[in-house]
Amino acid sequence: MKICVIGAGPGGYEAALYAAKRGAEVVLVEKDRVGGTCLNRGCIPTKAFLASYEVLETVRKADDFGIGGLGEPTVDYPAIAARKNKVMETLVRGIEFLCTKTGVKTVYGTAQLRDGHSVHVSKSDGTDELIEADYIILATGSVPVKPAVFGVDGRRVITSDEALSFAELPKSLIIVGGGVIGCEIGQFFSAMGTDVTIVEALPRLVSVLDEDASKLLARQFKKEKIKVVTGDAVAETVSGENGAVLRLSSGKELSAQYVLVAVGRAPNTAGLGLAAAGVETDSRGAVLVDACMKTNVDSIYAIGDIVPTPQFAHVSGREGCVAVDNIFGADKRMRYNAVPSCIFTNPELASCGILEKDLQAQGKQPGVDYRVGSFDFKGLGKAQATGRIFGFVKVVCDMNDVIIGAEIAGDRAADMLQVLTTAIACGLTAEQVGESIFPHPTMCEAVKEALHDIHGMSVHKI
Repeated sequence: MKICVIGAGPGGYEAALYAAKRGAEVVLVEKDRVGGTCLNRGCIPTKAFLASYEVLETVRKADDFGIGGLGEPTVDYPAIAARKNKVMETLVRGIEFLCTKTGVKTVYGTAQLRDGHSVHVSKSDGTDELIEADYIILATGSVPVKPAVFGVDGRRVITSDEALSFAELPKSLIIVGGGVIGCEIGQFFSAMGTDVTIVEALPRLVSVLDEDASKLLARQFKKEKIKVVTGDAVAETVSGENGAVLRLSSGKELSAQYVLVAVGRAPNTAGLGLAAAGVETDSRGAVLVDACMKTNVDSIYAIGDIVPTPQFAHVSGREGCVAVDNIFGADKRMRYNAVPSCIFTNPELASCGILEKDLQAQGKQPGVDYRVGSFDFKGLGKAQATGRIFGFVKVVCDMNDVIIGAEIAGDRAADMLQVLTTAIACGLTAEQVGESIFPHPTMCEAVKEALHDIHGMSVHKI
């Protein structure tokens, strides 16, 4: 069996490696670099930047832990950027090595579907190649949304792609969009010394989360002197030689050296040849698939950001494995009731399943339609010992005690979320998970206490 995977992001390269391990002959087509947006222009570079932010904050607080004589730390942005690039290069080489050792043939170039079994590749070396395959998996990812009102020019009005490649630290930066990308990048550059303003049209930052998590982040941003404008949309952007001016709907004007537009991402399907192959899409251009990740064309599957499912690297990876399993004759279905979502700001914010805001929007009442248990980090011995006391765990259960949602804000929230993600995916109850033994002293004891709080039995909470 021969499988052609188009796109070597997290979903594509994982699908290719998985298919090869299952015995398929695999060709992986990538127009740029393996790793896709996640590794080269998203998840990994931002996390490398935020690791430098974390070290900076630790050094600044050293006196609180009895470590003196360090003085005020200095920021060497070129060195930080060089470390970020080194991390990316290491991971790219690692994926290339895995492909070679697993027998995945990697072809660099731009792919276009000819039909359900043929892919034409305009290769990076100027030649062409026609790949014939039994099955094709589309995994071309997404691109930043660029509404016309912002006038994105790649010079003064930019996207996250350009922001993660600054040669030198910008003096000032306006970020349009108070979601994951805007908040992560904004906090990093502010800590490095850039004057940062975040503009969000909705009433609060990270509105995908409950209000208590948004408030915690807003307080931290205020502490770090990050300016935040909420409830005000962009009316016009004017780009100049030395900067850009943002005019808001309220009439307020903001100016900065750069304006970063971070208002979402759209499916990257332009030029892919979907119409020629008869692949159906929705009004946004996203490829339509069933729960098996199969399109309306039996030999073509699609995964990741080009399908209308949550745009996360970890979702793409799972979708890729499900697609491959079904190509091999299994009956695997994707379920999206337990998709973890993580924002790597300080504090970290992580959630999964149905949140309290979602239930309230449906008119559901606490104690009648659902129950909530919560616990603040400040009640933990580990939090007090490490000085990381700001944050909480919140668990949402239905009236049968089944865990349906969770939210964690604070240090290592993303790492702690997995126990609750597994619980939601497996339909476990608060009682079942709460009866397991949590190690002491750890931050994850807050999960245990929140689970016990569902029944009013958290021994460390009044």
